[in-house]
Formats: sequence, structure tokens, C-alpha cells
Amino acid sequence: MNDLSPEEELTQLKRELSKLKLEANLRKSLSTQLEAQKKIADQAKEEALKKSEELEGISGKLAKYLSPQIHEQIFSGKQSAEVTSYRKKLTVFFSDIVGFTSISDELESEEITSLINFYLNEMSIIALKYGGTIDKFIGDSIMIFFGDPTSKGVEEDARLCVDMAVEMLGKMDELKGTWGKNFGLRKDLEVRIGINTGYCTVGNFGSNERLDYTAVGGAVNLASRLENVASSGSICISEETYLLVDTFFKFKEPKEIDVKGYLRKIRYFELDRAVNKRREHILKMNGDGFNISIDKEKITKEEFLKIKDSIDKLNFS
Repeated sequence: MNDLSPEEELTQLKRELSKLKLEANLRKSLSTQLEAQKKIADQAKEEALKKSEELEGISGKLAKYLSPQIHEQIFSGKQSAEVTSYRKKLTVFFSDIVGFTSISDELESEEITSLINFYLNEMSIIALKYGGTIDKFIGDSIMIFFGDPTSKGVEEDARLCVDMAVEMLGKMDELKGTWGKNFGLRKDLEVRIGINTGYCTVGNFGSNERLDYTAVGGAVNLASRLENVASSGSICISEETYLLVDTFFKFKEPKEIDVKGYLRKIRYFELDRAVNKRREHILKMNGDGFNISIDKEKITKEEFLKIKDSIDKLNFS
């Protein structure tokens, strides 16, 4: 039973109507605000995506100026952009084109540019395949090192470096006959290579405004010197590198040279490519918890089964 008078009922209905209008206005206002917020969020997302694409573009361009290992270290935050360096044992590689000065006199600048870019691209592909850090191009010369910013161990770094050098000379053999046809050269290009292993100072060098990530020191200078004494199409390595890789490669008899800054004569070895580019019958593996060297031409089936049985018995639980 309704005890309200008509006037009170009318007043109550007006109040409820006002309440409904207020709720409707609030919903409309809230909807408008949500639409505005969504629009702002979409614009922010679009802007962030655009910035991300711009950064990826810049990163991709910087990658062409930096060795991939250094690029990754910088963009992952592992490498700081400040003047700093440290001592580390590296295997350093130098190569250059034999007689490049006379070649430059024969060709126009456009032809030289095209030739050098092609040559450096072919060598860089091989360097990156083996994990070498491409330090710099100096005209026709290339400096690469192994062991920084990442290392697989001093011995493995040295082996990879020599493997890389062997493949580079193999690539030059493949390209014989193409230099005259494509670049107007009278003779095929030939390169020479020097490799040394030793402690270097490696890191960022320069000023607060301009940095260069490189390696310096006597070990670097010796690698460059060995490249200078190498003959066309040869690889000369220091005794320090030889002691790390002699199991894998065949070398000629050692020679000695006088090097500025050294009181004694420096022994070096030339890779004997004619006899054996690499001793494939030697299987050598190593890691933190193992060191294996197997001569595949000498090991017997019984010895192999004995090794396999010993490995099978290892408990890793």
C-alpha cells in the first residue's frame, strides 16, 4: 500500500530521474575519457613502435661500423662506452695484398674502390664464420683478433685463427682468373698473412667523445711484422702460436728474424700448404672438464671401445 501523496510521488520520481540522468552523464563522461585514454595509449604505442624501428635501423647501421661481437656487447649493456682497457691473451691476425701500391697505380679510383670492397667483403665473411673480431681495415690490410670480447680458450682461439687464415688463402685460390675479368688486373691478387699469440692491452682507446675498440702491444706489433716477412700466398706464425696449433697443422722448418724491440731473434714458422693444410686425422677436443686428443690413424678399435666404455660409465646424476 502506497501512503505517499501524489505530490510526494512526483518529487520522488523527479529525484530518481535526476539520479538516472546523472548516472547516464557519468557513464558518457567515463566512456569519453576511456576513448581519450585509448587514443593516447594507441598513439604512445605507435610512437614507441616508430622509435623502436628507428633504433633498430640505427643499430643495423652501427653494426656495419663495428665488429658483430663488439656491437652485441654494447647493445646488451655488457660493454661500457668509456675509456677503459685490460690485459688479455689474444691471437692476432694481419693480412695485406702483395704489391697493392703498384696495383693502385694501374687502376682508376673507382676500380680500386670496387676491388677493395669486394676483397674485404669476401675476407670478412670468412672471419665472421670463425668468430674473429674484425678490428679494422687499413687500406688493403686487415687486422683481426681472437680471444676478446669472448674466448673459447687460448688454444682453440689460436686454432680458429689459423683455420680462418687457411680458408682465406683457399678463397684467394678460388678467385684466381676473376680479378682480370672483373677488375682489369694483369695479375691475380695475392695476400700474405702473419699471426701471433700473446698478451695485449685490449679495450676502448681514445677520448670521451670518440672511442676505438682495439688491441695494442708488442704481440700486435709482432703479428704485423710476421705479415711483412711472409711471402705471397703464405701464412707465417710466431713460435707462441706454433706451440698451440702444431698438433693440427704441418709447418716448414723454423726461421729467425730480427724484430725491433726484441733483444733476441724471433723464431717463426710458415704453414706448409703444399704438404698438408691441416692434419685432419687428429681429433682434439677440450672444455672446462675435459681435454681429448685422438690420432684417428693410430687408435685401435680396442682402444676406442675402452674410451667409449669409460665415458659410458660416467655418472652425471
